[in-house]
Amino acid sequence: MNWFGTGAMFFSLGSVTALVAGIFALHVVQKLCFPYFWKDVFYLVKVIRYGARLEIFKITSKVVTIIDRFVQQAERIPTKPFLIYEGITYTYQDINERSNKLANVFLEQGTLKKGDSVALLMNNEPDFICVWFGLIKLGCAVAFLNTNIKSRSLLHCFNCCGAKTLVVGADLLDSLEDILPSFLEDNISVWAMKNESSHTEVQTLLDKMDKASDKPTPPALRATTSLKAATLYIFTSGTTGLPKAAVITHLQSLKAAAGFWAYGGSEDDVVYIPLPLYHSAASLIGVGGTIEMGATCVLKKKFSASQFWNDCRKYDVTIFQYIGELCRYLCNQPKAEGEKKHKVHMGVGNGLRQDVWREFHRRFGEIRMCELYGSTEGNLCFMNHIGKIGAVGRSNFFYKLLFKYDLVRYDMVRDEPVRNSQGFCQHVNKGETGLLLSKIGASSPFFGYAGSKQLTEKKLMRNVFVKGDAYFNTGDLMAEDAEDFICFKDRVGDTFRWKGENVATTEVTEVLGLVDFIQEANVYGVEIPGNEGRAGMAAIIVRPECEFSGKKLFDHVLNDLPGYARPLFIRLQESMEMTGTFKQQKFNLVKSGFNPSTICGPLYFLDFSEKSYVPLTNTLYSSILAGERKL
Repeated sequence: MNWFGTGAMFFSLGSVTALVAGIFALHVVQKLCFPYFWKDVFYLVKVIRYGARLEIFKITSKVVTIIDRFVQQAERIPTKPFLIYEGITYTYQDINERSNKLANVFLEQGTLKKGDSVALLMNNEPDFICVWFGLIKLGCAVAFLNTNIKSRSLLHCFNCCGAKTLVVGADLLDSLEDILPSFLEDNISVWAMKNESSHTEVQTLLDKMDKASDKPTPPALRATTSLKAATLYIFTSGTTGLPKAAVITHLQSLKAAAGFWAYGGSEDDVVYIPLPLYHSAASLIGVGGTIEMGATCVLKKKFSASQFWNDCRKYDVTIFQYIGELCRYLCNQPKAEGEKKHKVHMGVGNGLRQDVWREFHRRFGEIRMCELYGSTEGNLCFMNHIGKIGAVGRSNFFYKLLFKYDLVRYDMVRDEPVRNSQGFCQHVNKGETGLLLSKIGASSPFFGYAGSKQLTEKKLMRNVFVKGDAYFNTGDLMAEDAEDFICFKDRVGDTFRWKGENVATTEVTEVLGLVDFIQEANVYGVEIPGNEGRAGMAAIIVRPECEFSGKKLFDHVLNDLPGYARPLFIRLQESMEMTGTFKQQKFNLVKSGFNPSTICGPLYFLDFSEKSYVPLTNTLYSSILAGERKL
């Protein structure tokens, strides 16, 4: 008998068995100690792959922008549906050729040149995208204007980004009637998406586009050699009282467009976009992400909770965009048969409360809800690629090597970060809430705001941990748990979120200050159970010689503020609490809320049925908490 051969065979079998046992043991240890290891690895590989692509752009100076990607897709899949709007399908080729027509109108007119800024004021419709793409093909930067802003803010927006041309949707032209003379004084030309106009100073576009060529404009016009070149201006509310023009570079656009792909989206997906295109979520992530995947998007003029699931079934939607408020509206709809009968497998957005998240799953099925975090102008993004309920993102050792961020202690009463005796900020412990700061560097630049170095500087924190360092101040309080999941806790400073929009308290304060009987106003946000974000509330001091008029204040805010920025509650006070640096104190006001039983002094509620601010009684307060009042 060959004992040597037999021994070798047993040794070999023993080695294989030991190897298998070792692998199994490692698998068990990984599952117990590092349950998200492989999901983290696959996600980071995607991040690194995409980052490497952007680095190649830097090295070669051959930047492939979002519009370049769209043109490539239009050549690769010309007949594939790109956009579906109100039942009409537009292919990649359709949108490409129509945007060419728009570009050729301005090219023939000679009114625009590469590098110019153009403002766009339109509601959700296919021509929003066609105008956007057409202007980019001319090498222009496009400023997306919020359709809710009023005349005073509108003129400010033009000054910020230096735009001398406005393209306005047909349905919004009449709303500009009062401000058209001011445009003429400032040499701003207005182009309406109409065939004809009763306003002699307004030029029309549709009639000219009908006659224009759909041939491509010279690629050199849209070409850029720098990822840091501005391509868009998206206006964001802040603490300055007026909208700020966040500079959106090609780098930011490309990063945002990778969102769906990073979550596993593909060209077979159909994306539902019910959010306004003037926001970065719908335009950069929604439209940009659709282009990056070579997929199809369904654009909704305005979100409708009652039509949402019917649209999803009708168009075979697989991915939808959301904000937390949107999902709450869907959960509040009456229950119906077959609510789980749809093809939606993913939702991408932010601001989803844990209770709404669970209810959404219970009602509509185990749809993968992909929370993400990042401001329009910010230099940091978190993505909850695991899908843990309540988290806005996930970090780990490798992620922290790529993206430098920190959570520092924040004093809510003093409304400022806590600094030690050396003047440096202090890290919070795991699980503790802190102010989120993102380090500014070559891999995470901050491009700031157009037209104001002062506003840009205000978003920075310097000498945070060592002298000379610089961080982007997100203004958000976050916490990171033991498993490295990151959860949003609150906002600090003068901005709060209501109805999916950021409300700048200083802007609202300035508007209230124009009312003749108001001596001083302090605007802040208060929580209302069952509602996302914070509702506007203002503590005001009435001038000694005047009386409070709920009717006059109602008329004023209705005319001068967008719906989401109008204070729902008014609190009359004899004096304002101030900080040591003479800033209005909001902490105690926010904490006390709007309960008439616990607040001394008159309270009022914005009542549309009475067209006035009416006294907030205990009965009215109870009906608001019960959800019986429309907010």
